[in-house]
Amino acid sequence: MCGIVGIAGTESVNTRIYDSLTVLQHRGQDAAGIATTEGGRIFLRKENGLVKDVFRTRHMRELAGNLGIGHVRYPTAGTASAHEAQPLYVNSPYGIALGHNGNLTNAAKLKAELFEQDRRHLNTRSDSEVLLNVFAHELAKQNIERLDASHIFNAIAALHQRCDGAYATVAMIPGFGLIAFRGEHGIRPLCYGYRETPEGREFMVASESVAIQASGFTFSADVRPGEAVVFDVRDRVLHTRQVSARAQHSPCLFEFVYLARPDSIMDGISVYKSRLRMGDALARKILKLRPQHKIDVVIPVPDTSRTAALQVAYHLGVKLREGFIKNRYIGRTFIMPGQAVRKKSVRQKLNPISLEFRDKHVLLVDDSIVRGTTCSEIIRMARDAGAETVSFASAAPPVRYPNVYGIDMPAAKELIAHDRTVEEIQDAIGADWLIYQDLEDLVAAARDGNPDITVYEDSVFSGRYVTGDLSDGYLQSLEASRNDATKTHRDAVHLEEDA
Repeated sequence: MCGIVGIAGTESVNTRIYDSLTVLQHRGQDAAGIATTEGGRIFLRKENGLVKDVFRTRHMRELAGNLGIGHVRYPTAGTASAHEAQPLYVNSPYGIALGHNGNLTNAAKLKAELFEQDRRHLNTRSDSEVLLNVFAHELAKQNIERLDASHIFNAIAALHQRCDGAYATVAMIPGFGLIAFRGEHGIRPLCYGYRETPEGREFMVASESVAIQASGFTFSADVRPGEAVVFDVRDRVLHTRQVSARAQHSPCLFEFVYLARPDSIMDGISVYKSRLRMGDALARKILKLRPQHKIDVVIPVPDTSRTAALQVAYHLGVKLREGFIKNRYIGRTFIMPGQAVRKKSVRQKLNPISLEFRDKHVLLVDDSIVRGTTCSEIIRMARDAGAETVSFASAAPPVRYPNVYGIDMPAAKELIAHDRTVEEIQDAIGADWLIYQDLEDLVAAARDGNPDITVYEDSVFSGRYVTGDLSDGYLQSLEASRNDATKTHRDAVHLEEDA
């Protein structure tokens, strides 16, 4: 999960890209970067940390130009090293800077091809560098006298033939323009918009529509699966083309559960309304299983679950109360490395209001349960605050399988629902009662917003991977690279290298 943005403006774009990255900060808190271009040069600043910490006034002054791209990252493939922060750059052909959200499932094969056949050198472990070099190689293969949109479309069409997995991508070429394309399944989100100025039309692309609207642009459309869009700054014309004949729209279901901001519209679906519908369905299931429930109060786990919890409380006919105060200066525990760090951060991040718990039968509502660390600590905090009983409801089904498309779901054995029944999970987290959303209800909550989408990428719940069968060897390798012990060792090594 990362956030990407690109702006082709009529005036300097550095501060607008910075502002857009702060809007997308929820998509990645590990690193941030901006690349701009002016006079044929590319100016780049990237580093580990939050947007506000990576960029100082001196950096912004150096990011000159009316064309630029930005990226916020949390690591999936590759490492947390600052060397792998994005945008990434390659000098041939033309000079290309690129930012990528997603994960290539055949990155190892492509790395070998790039070295042995294409004679291209890779300097990081990042699959985003693989994607950049595949694009650069396919563009360089064409006999080009004057670069135009058709050459870009041809290169991206060839890229689709080689790259498997998920990718939403923004790139820029000095003196030419802004480029964006989305993988054939449309798993990771991408959209674009425009703004009219006295000097001409400006164009913007971003992971979520909220970034476009917050920047004063008018939302235009989502980039379709297998589609590429090119904004040529020479004539300020937007070119679009469907470059893949194999496109099948399968957006990520977890975007609607947790990843996206509620004020975004993704693939025609309001994230906010989809979460309201999740709450409706969850309430129906609770009333079906326990029509004579003794719940006194519904308390959301800040922040993502608040929308669903609102509807649960409404249908159950009980009060909705804010029982936890959130420390805004602690990052999302879902993406923190190490079980001990996540456990400690939960206590630092949330503090209970005791009077909302004391002597009450409490229903806690969260968006999902991944490792179980957060909900276990929260249930313990509710009991310490005096709750009579603590039930727990998840707006998503059990997360039983790792994600291979750009979300850093941990190794399968670190998922609390993997190979466990609901009753066993209930005991493991210490709840008096545990209820999960049904997968068909979750799909319906999204589909009601756009009936044209018939398939969703729901692998973390179902184990079905929409891009095709993945080998056991690949999944085993993925698990080995994502377990907490490996990450802790790997990041320690790269901290020494970066020092």
